Amino acid sequence: MLSGYHLALYIGGQPAPRDVIDSLTSVQVTTTAGQASGFQLAFSSSKKSRLMRERMPSGYLDPLSRVQIVVTVSGRPNVILDGLIARLDEAASSEPGATTVNVTGEDVTLAMRLVDLSGLPYPCLTRELRVIAALAKYAFLGVVPLVIPSVFIENPIPLDNWKSHAGTDLDYIQSQANEVGYVFYVTPGPLGVNKAYWGPEIRWGEVQPALNVNMDAHTNCESLSFSYDGTSAKLFIAMAQIPSTTFSIPVPIPNVGILRPVLAQRQPFPFKFEILNRNEPDEAGAQHGPIQVLGLGLARAAAAADAVTANGSLNVLRYGRILEPRKLVDVRGAGRTYDGRYYVKSVTHNIKRGEYKQSFSLVREGTVPTTTRVRVS
Repeated sequence: MLSGYHLALYIGGQPAPRDVIDSLTSVQVTTTAGQASGFQLAFSSSKKSRLMRERMPSGYLDPLSRVQIVVTVSGRPNVILDGLIARLDEAASSEPGATTVNVTGEDVTLAMRLVDLSGLPYPCLTRELRVIAALAKYAFLGVVPLVIPSVFIENPIPLDNWKSHAGTDLDYIQSQANEVGYVFYVTPGPLGVNKAYWGPEIRWGEVQPALNVNMDAHTNCESLSFSYDGTSAKLFIAMAQIPSTTFSIPVPIPNVGILRPVLAQRQPFPFKFEILNRNEPDEAGAQHGPIQVLGLGLARAAAAADAVTANGSLNVLRYGRILEPRKLVDVRGAGRTYDGRYYVKSVTHNIKRGEYKQSFSLVREGTVPTTTRVRVS
């Protein structure tokens, strides 16, 4: 197995030159489920350096310039960010070589929230086709739509229900996802390609190697703490109308999901209640139908079920690979209550010369794992 890591930085679609890499002091990338990924590059240089004399005045680090970050760990390349610069901050110093430049930006969804396209018509298009049409504008950024057809949704006759765009592309795509209990996010990779996922939150599939604590030589986590909020659970109730009457009865919506298997045996009792009213308008002003309310309720119930949160940090070189967000991972050594499988909610990469660490947040429904089997490597 190869040791160490290699960082490759691309700016404007081209590999960053040596003088830019030499000035780079730290890289931070944060990816959180349900949010756009953000990044920050820190440079330290002198006023006579090529970065300050030539590259910055020529617009090399101007806002909306494309930035791609690839980290190779144990011979495996990982595109941890593909985004656009949003802000540039400089702090001048009288000390030689102490002038700092901080570059801050987001993933390519930044381009999707710049222009308000309200009123753009979508004649005879279903919800999924409207999302694909909105994403098609960003093919120049390598955006490839991955749209999962919604299940719990009533599809009216397209000719009778012409829809129009509301807000920016990002606002509209997210609103369409919220109406059916879906999520929307963009993941980078391979280099130059961005997968735009619009669909249900998936919590099954590949399980990453276990995070070990309190296991002597096998320990690969520098810190790991757990929090159990027993009051966070919520029961959603849909009002079902009795046929041929004007009366409705409350129907509890269980926390079930094909794509969200249960990860814990003991789950808190839901002391909070929320009634889903089908007469409330959706983002487009139309009323939710009964099937749509059911799908929305199942999604909200699943999202509110995460009662246990784990926060920690690890050394990537000791772990042997990069901990990826929006995937599953096992935990060992924390005791029977908190051991087991978790969903990686967020990850922050902190990279400096000779050092690569990650801080992370894990979630699941409760305590005590459903299985004692874990992936070791």
